[in-house]
Amino acid sequence: MSSQPNSAGATPAAASTGSADAGASLAANIAAEVTAFAGEVGISDPVTVVGAQTHWDVGGAPLAGTRKVRAPAGVWEHEPSEMTVRCGAGTTVTELAAHLAQTGQMVPLDPADDAATVGGVLACGFSGHRRLRYGHVRDLVLQTRHVDATGKVVTAGGPTVKNVSGYDLARLLVGSLGTLGLLAEVILRTLPVPPAAQWLEGDGDPFAALDLLYRPSSILWNGSHTWILLEGDPADVAAEAAKVEPLGFCVANGGPPIPAAGRESMRPSDLRALAGSGGEWLAEIGIGLVHRHEPVPAAPVAPANAVLMDQLKQRLDPDNRLNPGRRPW
Repeated sequence: MSSQPNSAGATPAAASTGSADAGASLAANIAAEVTAFAGEVGISDPVTVVGAQTHWDVGGAPLAGTRKVRAPAGVWEHEPSEMTVRCGAGTTVTELAAHLAQTGQMVPLDPADDAATVGGVLACGFSGHRRLRYGHVRDLVLQTRHVDATGKVVTAGGPTVKNVSGYDLARLLVGSLGTLGLLAEVILRTLPVPPAAQWLEGDGDPFAALDLLYRPSSILWNGSHTWILLEGDPADVAAEAAKVEPLGFCVANGGPPIPAAGRESMRPSDLRALAGSGGEWLAEIGIGLVHRHEPVPAAPVAPANAVLMDQLKQRLDPDNRLNPGRRPW
């Protein structure tokens, strides 16, 4: 563990979830922007991070009087051969995508609004519509640097795709809405941009399509109409499209708009029951996520899980100064 002065004259320690030697090495590489951000966060008053505010009301708005700060932005390091990218949490998804596209790579964050920041997407834990192929957004996170409730810069995870020992604090921060730590910097796993991508649409059975296809990127269903996104080698995309052509699917110009007002999580097998349920919604087949045009009340949390999360919050932020008023569980 080591420390580095910040722009406010304070000296936030740099902690690591790995060994002491690893902590010292990582601390030596802390960007000046991250150190300055720690100085802005400080050590006392309630504070929240402001990004593009595309999902500002998720989990409840911060309490009145909470001081606002902005996370550092910019793509600071990209290793195409290692398939990793390091950037400030305040970097917009658009900026990150444009930088990676120069080398034919991407990070499939896919927010509803590309003005969203990388840190905001991770803090909300919102996986994009291609989760069926690429997995949960937390699986893209290799390393994070965040500022904790005491003003320390904490490093969690590791800068490569290799396994890292210690607590998986980096992934714990995903979906925590900044209540456990304020993201300053992230290292993400990159992926090749698929050489071909094709949307299909039709009135066929989306569940039958899921059974036929090999790793579709997305299957979206509104109860009467289905959209399918296929990505990969052009020959493979064509072959996969041919599989579902008998079901009534044909080439489309794009996918449907995804409602952003509310999200509801269900068991993937329970999505069939939505047919004829009324209302406007769009379901992610194989995932169990339902997007709605109206806000969705928070689902009840099991008492044991609520107790566990409350205890974790008490340990990491006993004075409730990080995003007070927000509740991710």
